[in-house]
Amino acid sequence: MPDLDDEYVEYVGTRMSSLRRLGYHLCGTTSGADDLVQETITKLYVGWRRIRTVDNLDAYVRSMLLRTFLAEKRRPWARVGRFDYPPEDVAGPEPDADLRLVMRAALAQVPRRQRAVLVLRFLHDLSIEDVARLLDCSTGTVKSQTSHGLTALRRLLDERAFARTDGK
Repeated sequence: MPDLDDEYVEYVGTRMSSLRRLGYHLCGTTSGADDLVQETITKLYVGWRRIRTVDNLDAYVRSMLLRTFLAEKRRPWARVGRFDYPPEDVAGPEPDADLRLVMRAALAQVPRRQRAVLVLRFLHDLSIEDVARLLDCSTGTVKSQTSHGLTALRRLLDERAFARTDGK
C-alpha cells in the first residue's frame, strides 16, 4: 500500500537522527548504532500497519530500539556500516576529549540494562517514569538500576584513575 509506505518513510526520515543518537549512546560505536537502528526500523516496517496507530509512537519506537539493544540478538558478523555520516552531536564538543574517551570506555563495560538506564536518564534526560515505561519495568527497578549502574561506573572510573597514576 503506497500510502502506508509513504507514511512510514516520512516518519522514519524525521526520526532517524534521534534514533541514531540513542543507538550511539547505547552501543558506543557508529556501526553498532547503525545496526541497532536498522534492526529496529526493519521491525517497525514489518508492523507499521498496526504500530502507526499507537498513542505515543515516538516512545513506542524508542522502546523497540531499547528492547533490541537489551536482547543482544545482533551478531558481530552482521555489523555493516549503513550510513556515511556520523550521528549529529547532541551538545557540542566536550572540553576534555580524554575524559570523554575514558567515560565511553567505562560506560561500555557497565551491564547492558544498567547502561540503557544511565543513557536514558543522563544523556537523554528522561524522567524515571519515562524510562520505566520504555523498559516496561517499575520505577523502583529504574532507581535500583541507576544506582547499580552509577556504582559500577564509579568503580570502573576509579580503577582507570588508579591505573593512570600507577603507570606514570
